[in-house]
Amino acid sequence: MLQLITILNRCHRFPGFIYRQAGFSSDGKSIEIAVSARVGSKAMCSCCHRAAPGYDTLPERRFEFIPFWGFLVFLLYSMRRVDCPRCEAVVVEEVPWGDGKRTLTRAYMLFLARWARRLSWKETAEAFRTSWDKVFDAVDHVVAYGLENRKFGQIDAIGVDEIQYAKGHKYLTLVYQIDLGVTRLLWVGRERTIESFQGFFTVIGDELASKIVFVCSDMWEPYLKVIREKCSEALHILDRFHIVAKMNKAVDEVRAGESRRMAREGFMPVLKKSRWLLLKRQENLKTEQRFRLRDLLRYNLKTVRAYILKEAFQQLWDYNSPTWAGKFLDQWCRQVMRSQIDPMKKIARSMRQHRELILNYFRAQKLFSSGVVEGLNNKAKVTMRRSYGFRTFRTLELALYHSLGKLPEPESTHEFF
Repeated sequence: MLQLITILNRCHRFPGFIYRQAGFSSDGKSIEIAVSARVGSKAMCSCCHRAAPGYDTLPERRFEFIPFWGFLVFLLYSMRRVDCPRCEAVVVEEVPWGDGKRTLTRAYMLFLARWARRLSWKETAEAFRTSWDKVFDAVDHVVAYGLENRKFGQIDAIGVDEIQYAKGHKYLTLVYQIDLGVTRLLWVGRERTIESFQGFFTVIGDELASKIVFVCSDMWEPYLKVIREKCSEALHILDRFHIVAKMNKAVDEVRAGESRRMAREGFMPVLKKSRWLLLKRQENLKTEQRFRLRDLLRYNLKTVRAYILKEAFQQLWDYNSPTWAGKFLDQWCRQVMRSQIDPMKKIARSMRQHRELILNYFRAQKLFSSGVVEGLNNKAKVTMRRSYGFRTFRTLELALYHSLGKLPEPESTHEFF
């Protein structure tokens, strides 16, 4: 125990305080370390954070510290009350190892929060023989500090997207910084509405928003409207991955409709179990699937024509010049409009409506796309799955900021792993 006291006084010391003695608790399951104020040291007012004269002493309190050698560790200290002339009130002193009325020390909260980034919160609580609520409290403390002390700096490119976090069409709006070399979560908004997205620009301010150069998003109209208002000078790039996803959905709609029609009319079910043959990229098909796709393409079906149009559209991404890319896009849209395939014609009309936003991908020299955003969204979904379902939006918000925000962490007098 003497060695433990020596280690703490050397590595985890606080000005004005000293570790006096350590011993096992009455049940032998934890270590209790007594802390006392140094002789002549003044207490700090918890309101104005300045030294103030003492008033009296409160009963001894227990602060949970980082476990040692498999034992729970508690710091025991009798809090002093101070009569602060500046605040004109008698308040409890501020101690450097604690935060307000929390029973966890700052070092232990940082320790738990770092492990909660690697494991689920439940597994973290079980590993260190604490409760889920205390892990939540630790993450809340670290995230609150990070959000208060983070610096946005220069933001050149942002990506905005939504993810579903609960049944019943409940969505989150996530805004990421996707600068070259810097990717982090900047904002978590409830629902995918105009008001939710505007909350992000309220946080960063108009001056910083006006300096954003690139914005990546999908075709969701509320996002497009806010971007036009807040980032009118930025180059707005439509998400190519959502475009391809919409096209795949249109091809699948054609396949499903034609398959039902052929079944009603008694034709051979050539489209049966062909969904992924038509939706997968050709390089991802297995050998058997390649042969089956080759046989399927011999039929004169709407599904086949829709598939060929979808594959032809992929050539757009090979262009480097926005001018030539625009000519190809116009020609492709004209060809689709003559195809008499309604789902594909709907896609073509959408392409014409958002033509300039699509071509901004080439004007940005293909440096930015929502591929980074999709990757970050996958990490966000992993965070939600690992949690086994957060019950409140606040908890989910904390977890996402903690995992993806790259927030600054509170300083500690000693690093524990």
